[in-house]
Amino acid sequence: MFDNLSERLEGVFKRFRGKGRLDEKSIQEGLREVRLALLEADVNYRVVKDFIETVRERALDQEVLASLTPGQQVVKIVHEELVQLLGGANEPLDLKGSPGVIMLVGLQGSGKTTTAAKLAQHLRGMELSPYMVPADVYRPAAIDQLQQLGSDLEVPVHPSTSQDNPVAICDAAVKEAGRKGFDAVLLDTAGRLHINEELMQELAAIRDRVQPREILLVADSMTGQDAVNVAQSFQERLDLSGVILTKMEGDARGGAALSIRSILQRPIKFVGVGEKIQDLEAFHPDRVANRILGMGDVLTLIEKAQSEYDEEESEDLQRKMEKASFDLEDFRSQMRKIRKMGSIDGLLKLMPGMGQMREQLQDVQMPEKELSRIEAMINSMTPWERKRPKALNASRKARIAKGSGTTQQDVNDLLKKFSQMQKMMKKFSGKKKGGAAEMAGMSGMPGMDEAGMGGLPSGKGKGSSFTKKSPKRKKREKKKKKK
Repeated sequence: MFDNLSERLEGVFKRFRGKGRLDEKSIQEGLREVRLALLEADVNYRVVKDFIETVRERALDQEVLASLTPGQQVVKIVHEELVQLLGGANEPLDLKGSPGVIMLVGLQGSGKTTTAAKLAQHLRGMELSPYMVPADVYRPAAIDQLQQLGSDLEVPVHPSTSQDNPVAICDAAVKEAGRKGFDAVLLDTAGRLHINEELMQELAAIRDRVQPREILLVADSMTGQDAVNVAQSFQERLDLSGVILTKMEGDARGGAALSIRSILQRPIKFVGVGEKIQDLEAFHPDRVANRILGMGDVLTLIEKAQSEYDEEESEDLQRKMEKASFDLEDFRSQMRKIRKMGSIDGLLKLMPGMGQMREQLQDVQMPEKELSRIEAMINSMTPWERKRPKALNASRKARIAKGSGTTQQDVNDLLKKFSQMQKMMKKFSGKKKGGAAEMAGMSGMPGMDEAGMGGLPSGKGKGSSFTKKSPKRKKREKKKKKK
């Protein structure tokens, strides 16, 4: 998301930061580069023009030019104006009513049905009970798709059929949700390949019948400026309350996100950042501005971690580490939680400073495949073996290697490094209470040593500098054994 734009802007701001003094000419030259970067990102030209003019006026203020760090002041101004351009602050869903009705609209292929399921998952995370309603009776298998998603999530789905009238479906579903005490109703309405009068009349009829608190446009960010044009058409007919941008993890240049809020004067409430059900993020303008300017997004990273770890689980993990009873079963569980949070590459991008390190990390292979190999080895073990890795003999290791498609040496490397990690965790947990879950979660990640994170090596048979034993340490351990 915004990778190309971030790289371009980072190059411009390096020049600003490198100068002790700024004048009008250098600011104009820098902002010309910013303008080109925004236009290349497919931001609406009117939005770019207004944005650059506002930044220019603020940057030419005498207090900025006379400050000790004028370059940093300009970056600060750009950041503040980006936040305002994106909406200023996050706007949560309006779920007033019994139940609160959310109507999802958009063109066919924008991702409405999948977004309905993602929203249901999000609402459950808020301890609310959602009710999904398939109201697209035209697209083949649309109703079946939402019912399957509901079954996977264990979220109730209204029993619609393709012979029903969409307006009647929505009306009956809202009444049913009210009787059964659901907190929110998600209406997955029909779309078309293009905007037409028939579609708009049907959507307007549904709106008038059920009076939704939220009418959210689901727009494909990959379509760039076309997404803005579609949004304007829906806004004119339905009076949208907000937008959800999908497919932001792909090759989207970010222009839709930077243009829609300014043109529609309606907030972006969520962005889809992946194909998994949990890949839906609340849209926070300040955090997105941080990402665009390469400042990372620590708060989103923390929220992802909190969604996977609870206090009781962390305390249980802490006790296991203190007693050195953390086994391969626990390790596999922690590894899966990390992977649920997203790709390692995606998580690293949320860390401040990683944008500037991207060039150095270009040749570093993120350990996604290595994690799969290690999990395959652990899966090939019996529950008894996972709890007693030291008891594995040569025949057991050969069976595990054969079952996981690896070699016996790979299994030996895993067991050796896991043993080292156990000792490290026990030592760490004894010195620093409350850090054990963090240690298991990130620092013990296999393969992360290449990215400078420490932990198990990526199956190359070489220990990282963090886990290697020095010669002096080996001598001390030999003396202890003799005693």
